[in-house]
Amino acid sequence: MSDSRKTILVVEDEQKLSQLLFEYLQAAGYRAHCLSRADAVMPWLAEHRTDLVILDLMLPGGDGMDLCREIRRQSQVPIIMSTARVEEADRLRGLETGADDYVCKPYSLREMVARVKVILRRMEHAPPSSPNSEEALFAIDPARMSIRVNGQALDLTRVEFRLLRHLIEHPGVVFSRDALLNIMYDDYRLVSERTIDSHIKNLRRKLSLYLPEKQIIHSIYGAGYRFELE
Repeated sequence: MSDSRKTILVVEDEQKLSQLLFEYLQAAGYRAHCLSRADAVMPWLAEHRTDLVILDLMLPGGDGMDLCREIRRQSQVPIIMSTARVEEADRLRGLETGADDYVCKPYSLREMVARVKVILRRMEHAPPSSPNSEEALFAIDPARMSIRVNGQALDLTRVEFRLLRHLIEHPGVVFSRDALLNIMYDDYRLVSERTIDSHIKNLRRKLSLYLPEKQIIHSIYGAGYRFELE
């Protein structure tokens, strides 16, 4: 009988924490594997089916942020970043790099396992791709800060790229103006929340050139904006 358990890769150089997390994940019914070096991760992922990665940022053999980018360029496997860096700027940078969640050390092992369960459950219930899905319509190239719609490159500013990329990668999620400002500006400049409205207006105009029959960025009264094809 085949083993259908989900496989979790733990990338952590603190041996005691790695072992404890391994034991907690095994007890929760997952198959766990531990690595302690950044440069061992990509070769391992190339050879093994992996359902989620728990990634420490401070690792021998490479930088965790760079590793996250490399993983994301090749795979959409969920990533939970784990680090002692507690500043908000670090958390936002990690999420922008492609992580699905960010947990600050020291953390509760039970909480980490709970976060793993939530993310995997969300992945299981994600709607399948279709010819009109976001995945089929939009191609994101982070290195060139480029987004293509049906193969046509959008003319985007750096801020517009960040905003649209975040919305595309989280279809159906309603984001407040304040949350979107944190995604758009990493230098925390003082700008009005209404700045978002201006950028959304520009994005709608640019998207309408290639998808004139579709409503894509929706205004949610009193809440913010949601990206969803209709």
